[in-house]
Amino acid sequence: MVMTEVFDKLKSLQEVLAEKYSLEAKIEDAPKQLGSRDELLIRLRKEFLEKNTIYEQLKAEVEELKKELAAAESSREIGEKNMDNISTHREYEALEKQISEATEKENTVRKELQKKEKELNELNEQLQCDTEMIKAQEEDLNASKSALDSEVADYKKQLANLESKEAEIIPDLDNEIVYKFQRIIQRNTEGIVAVKNGVCTGCHMILPAQFANEVRAGEKILFCPYCSRILYYQEVAEGEEEDYFSMDETGTLADLDDEFADEYDEDSEGSENNEDSSDLDEEKPISFED
Repeated sequence: MVMTEVFDKLKSLQEVLAEKYSLEAKIEDAPKQLGSRDELLIRLRKEFLEKNTIYEQLKAEVEELKKELAAAESSREIGEKNMDNISTHREYEALEKQISEATEKENTVRKELQKKEKELNELNEQLQCDTEMIKAQEEDLNASKSALDSEVADYKKQLANLESKEAEIIPDLDNEIVYKFQRIIQRNTEGIVAVKNGVCTGCHMILPAQFANEVRAGEKILFCPYCSRILYYQEVAEGEEEDYFSMDETGTLADLDDEFADEYDEDSEGSENNEDSSDLDEEKPISFED
């Protein structure tokens, strides 16, 4: 297979892999989209249970206060009835004390009961609102999960189609080249880029002249010594040269992002593919920086 065919296959593979990795990322991140809603629903349920526990305790207190009130009322009524049957002053004083204490108890308990019943009613309203809110959240979450499941299923169909295309492309390519190519695209979306006027269009670094000439010859696979991308030569259209050579785009080693460091170390072992790379160190890249 001539190198132009290899480059064409790599370009096609690049499109497939970039879309494939994008879909894989979406599938992986899909459950996270519902994470905040799940957390909200869990928090609402927890708060509902806590309020419901308070409600049940308050309800029990109200029932106890009702019993106390009934007992105080009964004691007062009995005292009032027995007033008609007293025969001595001592009996009168005893009944009067009973009625007085019962009345006082009745008033105190009634005030406390009214207070607790008000709290109970307010809490009951809150629980009803919380119940409706939880129900709405559950319905919304279930609908979102259903939509997300459908979306993920569609992603997986697309992914299967891309994997079929990938399987059609890679058999004629070197396994080691494909492995490095995949690693580069996972990080940078581009694994093969053009060289224009001696500059790598991936990292915008100026390549050594001899190395750039080898890329132009197109006789073998060559990796950019700075960003590790596969390089191919591309003629510069008329009028494009002046625009391409700009201070904003070209740079030196100091301008490279840290993201290329690991790739460069990893691919240094594969320098056998760049047979003359060690000889190129004598001619260092130039920069347009002052």
